[in-house]
Amino acid sequence: MRTPAHGGPPKARASKPFGDLVFSLLSHGAAILTLALLGAIIVSLIVGAWPAIAEYGLSFLWRSEWDPVQDQYGGLVMIYGTVATSLIALVIAVPVSFGIALFLTELSPGWLRRPLGIAVELLAAVPSIVYGMWGLLVFSPVLATYVQQPLQQLLGDVPVLRELVSGPPVGIGLLSAGIILAIMIIPFIAAVMRDVFEVIPPLLKESAYGLGSTTWEVVFKVVLPYTKTGVIGGIMLGLGRALGETMAVTFVIGNFNQLDSLSLFEAANSITSALANEFAEASEGLHQASLIYLGLVLFFITFVVLALSKILLLQLRKNEGART
Repeated sequence: MRTPAHGGPPKARASKPFGDLVFSLLSHGAAILTLALLGAIIVSLIVGAWPAIAEYGLSFLWRSEWDPVQDQYGGLVMIYGTVATSLIALVIAVPVSFGIALFLTELSPGWLRRPLGIAVELLAAVPSIVYGMWGLLVFSPVLATYVQQPLQQLLGDVPVLRELVSGPPVGIGLLSAGIILAIMIIPFIAAVMRDVFEVIPPLLKESAYGLGSTTWEVVFKVVLPYTKTGVIGGIMLGLGRALGETMAVTFVIGNFNQLDSLSLFEAANSITSALANEFAEASEGLHQASLIYLGLVLFFITFVVLALSKILLLQLRKNEGART
């Protein structure tokens, strides 16, 4: 009996291209389906928001009036609240997450590393509405009593800084929402940072320690350059979570549709909280279209953030190539 020249039974060789073809079709189909869903979301948002787009155009982005009674709408207050709370959350969460990841991978004793890592990850499992209720009932009074009131007394005579801490001392506003968001995104950023720190070859760090480097020098000269892509990815993941959070922000931001001052303690509103509060009761027409327009703006903000992160990563790789 003659065997095939290239080995293996003919049926196995015949079925292999068919399996590869099926796998290729499924992979391409998944990619095309993802793009189709993305395009369908964009088209549906544009169609739903078209009455508001036709009425206001791009001026919707800098109009601050939001009055359903007079049927006048502008998204500046919500856009400002969304961006401000997300930036506050990042400013707080990134250094804290970096410290957690650094401690878990470099400084923590072995017996504490696993329990502490599990505890940090469990924070991500807490429902957002629980964070919101805790922020409203527990955190906001503490913030008003021990932070806002002392700051108002301390900075009451300083011309510029007093505007940043003005407002009724109730602990509801941009800062409260930003801190709650920071607590919510810390587990995501810290988990990603910890995972990327752990994939560094031990030989690199041991070599740096052998040359006399301190832990600080090893982190900033070995760990961060090696893992910068993963670190930035984790930060962008946290930012995306902060931009899209709804219930926790709705509880503590104040849901106030006017931009009276730039105070961190002033009640404000965000895109997600406006959608949660008003969409179910919005009448068909300009009100509903304006809310959908806000959703389209949030989609665009998220796209811009992701695009900027990709540009930043490409620039880092380009600079790295230039140095070598």
